[in-house]
Amino acid sequence: MQANSRPTPVFIAATVLLTALAQGGATAQDAGPTTPARQHGVAWVAGRSIDAAAISPLVEHNVEWIAQTPFGWQTASDSPEIRLVIEGQVLWGETDEGLRETTELARARGVQTMLKPHIWVGRDDWRGDIYMGTDEAWNEWFASYQTFILHYARFAEENDIPLLCIGTELHKTIVARPQKWFELITEIRAVYSGELTYAANWYEEFEAVPFWEELDYIGLQGYFPLSGDPNPDMASLLAGWRPHFDAIREVQAGAGRPILFTEIGYRSWQEAAERPWEWPEREDDSGFDAVLQERLYEAFFRTFWHHDWVAGAYWWKWFPGHSAVGGQGDIGFTPQNKLAADVMSAWYSGASPQPE
Repeated sequence: MQANSRPTPVFIAATVLLTALAQGGATAQDAGPTTPARQHGVAWVAGRSIDAAAISPLVEHNVEWIAQTPFGWQTASDSPEIRLVIEGQVLWGETDEGLRETTELARARGVQTMLKPHIWVGRDDWRGDIYMGTDEAWNEWFASYQTFILHYARFAEENDIPLLCIGTELHKTIVARPQKWFELITEIRAVYSGELTYAANWYEEFEAVPFWEELDYIGLQGYFPLSGDPNPDMASLLAGWRPHFDAIREVQAGAGRPILFTEIGYRSWQEAAERPWEWPEREDDSGFDAVLQERLYEAFFRTFWHHDWVAGAYWWKWFPGHSAVGGQGDIGFTPQNKLAADVMSAWYSGASPQPE
């Protein structure tokens, strides 16, 4: 993309429409007025080399966007150095080559990419706890992060990727040095002409981000607890969403930017409504509950999908391929080969109930 050709949601919607027209999927009369396209997304899991067949299950489930996630490597939450690895040493799908090829294969099937770089912190630390003890260390960290994120901003520009997430769950860095983030956004805008978001954690962070108005979307990692009941019904889940909905709407209205769920997901597990952020232990295969996962997907869509200030969602997580992933007994996050995939596919297709 050229510096003066920054795509807007309308541009992206028009691109999708033209693709559909070329494939005989719609007519000009069917199209109606052009409006911003909602992002029907999943979080793509990088792996080894893929081919076009890996994209087919996305299309079958009406997925039109994937989030691709390369990593920067930080040894500890108080280390000022971020290591940029663009080839070797990491999964092929996280290298520049893998990101580029996946983007091209997906685009050929009408699936766009959000590029969503993350920081991986060692010593069992979490990126939300990244914090430097001195001004000098803060300056070093931001210089290192700038090198990291500008690499991917340039990569996104060169590869016509329409959406870049400039950071993910870096709460303490924002609270400690907000001005650095404003400066960083300016640097990113100078080299990248696409749209920007930031992926804020659901817990405390998204209300505290001061630069939403500088971005195109309010990005939200939406792992809100909804119910402590081991078998909550739909009414309970919808009620559980209400206080979170109100808080999200308040932030959205204040900033005047649409909400984009940069990540959301539920395990097919009996405690997923209470602790949706919790990862499964590798040795734990008990508590499988595909019906609850299905119900949680449905509750999300019923709560948010009819509001025009919601720009889309990316479900965690989607593996390349189809037949051997997820399914009966898998308590992980993927909806693949589970009831939740059908819910996602139906809402993404537009075949969904009207709000009550």
